[in-house]
Amino acid sequence: MKTALPTLILALATTIPAHAATCAWSAKMEEDEGGSVMTASVCGGPKGDAHLMLTCFAKPVLSYDLGAAGGQLEPGINASFTFKAGGKTVTRKLDLEAMYNYFTAELSGPADPLLALLRGKGEATVGAAKYGEASFSLEGSGAAIGKVLAECGKGSGGVAD
Repeated sequence: MKTALPTLILALATTIPAHAATCAWSAKMEEDEGGSVMTASVCGGPKGDAHLMLTCFAKPVLSYDLGAAGGQLEPGINASFTFKAGGKTVTRKLDLEAMYNYFTAELSGPADPLLALLRGKGEATVGAAKYGEASFSLEGSGAAIGKVLAECGKGSGGVAD
């Protein structure tokens, strides 16, 4: 996974403007060095430049791009982010993928509490004391996340050398 993640993130970074227009969740196949991988994404934050992205290799991987609010972050850091939606709160430690300036976390699987929260209705907020808070629509999240989870463990894309 470590080998494929940077390539996937680069592929996502080049496609983000297409998602920025609506800021609703969508899922589509993205190219990765190991082939195509289903990716769900949404934009948000005050300027619409923050992004949540979900892919699945052996397990689901959530990526969080802080957008302009993140600035250039120090390599090797991690932070605890609090995700809130529908009266639920999940706090998760995310590690910085320094090359692309995104925070990432491998989730436990399809039943992960964070995925359940992101499949809700309305809006989710993601925040950390040091990085502030961003809001994301949950419109279409259930269907988009479902498409990614249906691809988990199928061996398409993301295979490390």
